[in-house]
Amino acid sequence: MSTAQELERTIGQDVYDVEGQKVGTAANLYASDLSGEPEWVTVKTGLFGSKESFVPLAGAHAEQDGLHVGQRKDLIKDAPRIDDQGHLSEAEAAELYRHYSMQAGGMDRGMAQPGQERGKNMSGKNKDMKGREEMIRSEERLHAGTETVETGKVRLHKRVVTEEQQVTVPVSHEEVHVVREPIENGRAGGTIGEEDVEVTLHEERPVVAKETVAVERVGLDTETVREEQQVREKVRKEQVEVVDDADPKHRRS
Repeated sequence: MSTAQELERTIGQDVYDVEGQKVGTAANLYASDLSGEPEWVTVKTGLFGSKESFVPLAGAHAEQDGLHVGQRKDLIKDAPRIDDQGHLSEAEAAELYRHYSMQAGGMDRGMAQPGQERGKNMSGKNKDMKGREEMIRSEERLHAGTETVETGKVRLHKRVVTEEQQVTVPVSHEEVHVVREPIENGRAGGTIGEEDVEVTLHEERPVVAKETVAVERVGLDTETVREEQQVREKVRKEQVEVVDDADPKHRRS
């Protein structure tokens, strides 16, 4: 087991059981009246350290991360509830021995003899609290927060719409005109007979072609709008009252 000085340094540090599981926080050391050496440590367990359990220091040792004891976590948490009154009585020590399956006097460095104080608080807590009974009063507190939930979906949908457009296209075409030019002084040697002269005519016709071009980019943006909402919820709390068994109607809160 570690020295008394090493054990004292673990006060306020984490306590681990024999399997390395965290049990709680070391609160007070109790020493033997005969040897003056620490033999018990109280460990704050339970929710918010609301309970203190006595744990034997047999086989315990101090490490960098806290105090390691030689008992299991479940056994420590189920230890008999003993108020921190600055010392352990004969009956209280015997009850703890039975719980941890240890023989009285089996601790190292000599336990106190019957009729003597078995363990003295080494943390300076010699409080006169004999006969005091107490209970813990609890109440519920309302804490409001926020959570993000999905309320709906918005989609962009593109559909095809057909419409008619009209454009003006300039076109041209060829026409035939008869042109007559007189021949001066009339040349001899002309022939008489049928003859054809062919002229090819042309015209322009509108030709329609279509192409697809990108004309606009459309998107969706989300905006967070802040507002305040009132929430209501029922909470419970405990009330403590004193009932006089001699006069059941007499109650004091």
